[in-house]
Amino acid sequence: RRQRVLLWGVLLAAWEAAWGQLRYSVPEEMPKGSFVGDLTKDLGLQLLELQDSGVRVVSVGRTQYFSLYGKSGYLVTAERIDREQLCESMEQCVLRCELIVEGEMKVYEIEVEITDINDNTPSFKEIELEERMSETTVPGSRFPLAEAHDPDLGRNSLQSYELSGDEHFSLAVQTGPGGDQRPELVLVKALDREEVAFHELVLRASDGGDPARTGTARIRVTVLDANDNAPMFSQAEYTVRVPEDVPVGSVLITVTATDADEGLNGYVEYSLKKITEKASKILQLDPETGAITLMQSLDYEEGDTYELEVQARDGGELFDTVRVTIAVTDINDNAPEIFVRSALSEISEDVPSGTVVALLHVHDPDAGTNGKVRCSLDGVVPFRLENSQGSYYRVVTARELDREQQSEYNVTVRAVDGGRPALQSSTVLALRVLDVNDNAPVFEQERYSARLSENNAAGALNLPAGSLVLQVRATDADAGSNGRVSYSFGDVPDSVSALFSVDSESGEIRTASSLDFEEKNKYSFGLQASDGGGLTDNCEVQIDVTDENDNAPEI
Repeated sequence: RRQRVLLWGVLLAAWEAAWGQLRYSVPEEMPKGSFVGDLTKDLGLQLLELQDSGVRVVSVGRTQYFSLYGKSGYLVTAERIDREQLCESMEQCVLRCELIVEGEMKVYEIEVEITDINDNTPSFKEIELEERMSETTVPGSRFPLAEAHDPDLGRNSLQSYELSGDEHFSLAVQTGPGGDQRPELVLVKALDREEVAFHELVLRASDGGDPARTGTARIRVTVLDANDNAPMFSQAEYTVRVPEDVPVGSVLITVTATDADEGLNGYVEYSLKKITEKASKILQLDPETGAITLMQSLDYEEGDTYELEVQARDGGELFDTVRVTIAVTDINDNAPEIFVRSALSEISEDVPSGTVVALLHVHDPDAGTNGKVRCSLDGVVPFRLENSQGSYYRVVTARELDREQQSEYNVTVRAVDGGRPALQSSTVLALRVLDVNDNAPVFEQERYSARLSENNAAGALNLPAGSLVLQVRATDADAGSNGRVSYSFGDVPDSVSALFSVDSESGEIRTASSLDFEEKNKYSFGLQASDGGGLTDNCEVQIDVTDENDNAPEI
């Protein structure tokens, strides 16, 4: 390419011989030693003259840009020349030098115009640009952009701008007073930070060279938040079920609200909008996390549901409200309770079967299966349980009682619920059986007998008058007066009652007077045992009198 520029771009301008002045034109960026002009030809000098005379080229300024190529008379570049560096803002860039021919004492002025080539790409001072816009910015708003710079001239300089990357924006280019192009970013479509927080655009600056050169800058549009979104809970309603034995300090549920805004506008704080006084003592809401924590133990029997309203509010005073329901589930933490509403402490042994002994009320505050109660009586007892009404039970006699077999009962009533494991409780009914006179006295023997000598003299028994002959004994299973036994003679002749006596309490039979074998040697009589209720029993007593030698022979 540079060879083509060298061949076609080296133009020899018209030279003015009248003043000894030459003017050449050469493109910039030519390599060192590139041909500029033929001095011998253009000045009409003979090559031999140049060879014999001292000839040299002197540049105006400190830098030597041109020199003679040997003794050929050709003016060449002494180094690579950058037009933009030498003549940054000048339309025409001209370098001056002088040809000094020492032998002739002549000076020839030479001007070399450095022409522009498209060797510079349009560039931006910063390739990363940032714009900040509120999401409430009105469409049609314009925002000046940084301009690109191209030091080349004419068509090689900056010619156009182009924007790509997003439908929300377009590009407008204004022409400045000096003809410079000033790009502007135009908002075409309304912004929504919650939808797109950043927009990435590319701004291209192109020159008119062939081929054209292009420089780019990336534009990042940051959408600034406006409080145009209220907090929104993740659920329309929150419901949680927790067992009543959940430990204090546990987080029962966490409500979550999000706000699409950012910063303070998107910061959500939670508060209780509606709560009962009872619930406020049990539950606590974390204003930052939305966690609802248990502060006191739950008791299903005291409250099975807690309802509250939680409000989420952002920094811009927009809010949302949600209902939270906390349902407490029952666990089997209560044993059944037995309440004795009415009970007998004493009962006659002759009451009929089915007689009510006690009225009980059974209650278990737990719910469902945990609150279903089964009642029973411990052991084998002459009683049974009957479900009276709802949770009321009656303890009734199951058969006739017999005080003589058992006079007291400690009846254990046991209540067991349906939980797993089951809980139970019990109560004891103390019942004393009252006696009725249903038992007659019974002698230990049907027949009692004794032997004693007459005259009450010394003998086998040696019993004086009033002495004990024998003792009868009768028992009565009844109690009190019904079981108290008294003894008496049955239907006996006076002769017997005159000779013998019976103690009504002890049953002792004693002699009342001396006996005489010769008068009667055997006595049989009946004794009767009577209880306090008029029931009796009888026995037979036989006393044999033995002979003593108490009579002398008679003549």
